[in-house]
Formats: sequence, structure tokens, C-alpha cells
Amino acid sequence: MPRTKGDHEARRREVSEAVWRVLAAQGFGGLTLRAVAAELGATTGLLTHYFPAKRDLVRHALDLLDERTQARPRRSAGQGIAAVRAALLDILPLTAEATAGNRVWVSSWDTALADPVLSADHAARYARGRTRIAALITTAQERGELPPGDPDRLAAGAQSFVLGLVVQALLSPAEFPPGRQTGLVDDYLAALVAAPPGD
Repeated sequence: MPRTKGDHEARRREVSEAVWRVLAAQGFGGLTLRAVAAELGATTGLLTHYFPAKRDLVRHALDLLDERTQARPRRSAGQGIAAVRAALLDILPLTAEATAGNRVWVSSWDTALADPVLSADHAARYARGRTRIAALITTAQERGELPPGDPDRLAAGAQSFVLGLVVQALLSPAEFPPGRQTGLVDDYLAALVAAPPGD
């Protein structure tokens, strides 16, 4: 009997879950067709039906990680500076789940930098993140909670700050526990609020 589209989608979901488990356990350095096949209890031949090349597997893994990141519960904080704060905190490794996701993202950077297509995909993801932060900053400015200034520039600075904090927290979790990460975000936002207009 021929496989139905539903069978194919179900199998693809199984493969995606196996990809995620390999990423969570081994990072991008351990993401190979053989490792995913072993996790799935299948042959590499079956996987090449879904991923003809390693790049296809990696792109799928990044898309899967992006979906999981977007689906993660978010802090609800209304509008204005509180919403900017919540968006920045949502990026940080403040929980076990967020830490696991951030470990995978950071481990993917090396792979992405070596491949122009993957690099462009990453750049587009970070650009979308900056656009979301810029919209929140614009609302905070309209409410008088942040001084006037270019929201795109402020969003780029905020994203750069928080991604740097992600790296430090992953490499030195004892030195950058969740409470300290949150405090550093609050210090950063307090400096933005106090900055002269246009700075």
C-alpha cells in the first residue's frame, strides 16, 4: 500500500524530533546523518530521502530551532519599556529550556559562518528580531518612556548587548546566573531611559 501524505508528515515529524534530540545532546558539531539515524533507529538511507545533503539537514535543524524558539512561552508585559524588557529577557538563558535552545543557537554560528546560504539565513533571523525590538522601542518612545532616537539603531544595540550576555551566561553560568542577567538588562534599559535625546 502506498504511503499517504499523512504518513510522510508523521515520519518527518519523527525525524525532526530526532534532529532536535541530537542537537540538544551534541550541538551542531554532532549533527550528522549517522547520528540522527542512530537516534531515530533507522538507516542513513532513509534520512537521505528527507535530507539529500548535510546542508539540507542543517537548514532543517535551524528552521526547527527557530520554530521552537518562537513557540516558547513569552512574558506578557503590556506595552512600552516593560515590553522591551520582556523581549530582551525572553532571549536570555534564564530557564533550562532557554539555556538548551541558546546552546544550540550559539553552537550553530560556526556552521553558519562557513556557509553563505546558512549565514544569510541567520542574518535574516537576527534582522527579524531587530525589527520586533525596534517596534517595541518605537511604542516606548511614543509613550514618553524612552527618549527620541533612531529605533533601529537602539534595537541593534539592544540585540547586540543581549546576545553578548547570552554568550557570557553560557560560558560562565556561575558568574552570570539568571538574577544577574536580569539585573544587567535592567541596568542597560535604565541607561537608555536616562540617555540624552538622540544619543
